Amino acid sequence: MSYESTERRAWAVSLVVSAVALGLIGASSRGGIDAVPRLPSEVIAVIPHVNAVLVATSFFTLLAGYRAVRNGNTTRHARLMATTAVLFFVFLTLYLVRLSNAGLTPFPGSDAVYTYVYLPFLGVHMVLAAVCIPLVLYSVSVAVTVPTDDIRETAHPRVGRVAVPLWAVSFAFGFVVYLMLHHLF
Repeated sequence: MSYESTERRAWAVSLVVSAVALGLIGASSRGGIDAVPRLPSEVIAVIPHVNAVLVATSFFTLLAGYRAVRNGNTTRHARLMATTAVLFFVFLTLYLVRLSNAGLTPFPGSDAVYTYVYLPFLGVHMVLAAVCIPLVLYSVSVAVTVPTDDIRETAHPRVGRVAVPLWAVSFAFGFVVYLMLHHLF
């Protein structure tokens, strides 16, 4: 059975949702979104630390899910990747709430570290995150709409082989950005 139409819909949905997500991030970074509730500063102050735990956990569930499928355990792979996706969407929601409430976090280190260390890490993280969002959404869409036994007939395995390392690097660089903003300087 061909899943061409399912894949086309998955790509269309992933691109539209990605554009909306990236638009929300952009709007939040420029002063917030009115629909996002205003929260006490104590709650907002905790979000980066919660998000760091979510990112670190996502990194390990992502790699474990990749390893599971490489070992032929598609059931474990599906569970771990679903966990990773849920953790990521919780992270993204909290990130948008914090960004809308508090704006961008100023870099606390020196200008030289900002220019030559922080900005490159942040830039790579942002580019990879933007690239990964549609790849991840496509993979999740196909995973929930195509029977497990037929997944190999789709681009899901090929997209996953590209998405996993990019997403892992994005998670790792995002965690380093968190450390630079909140602990190292």
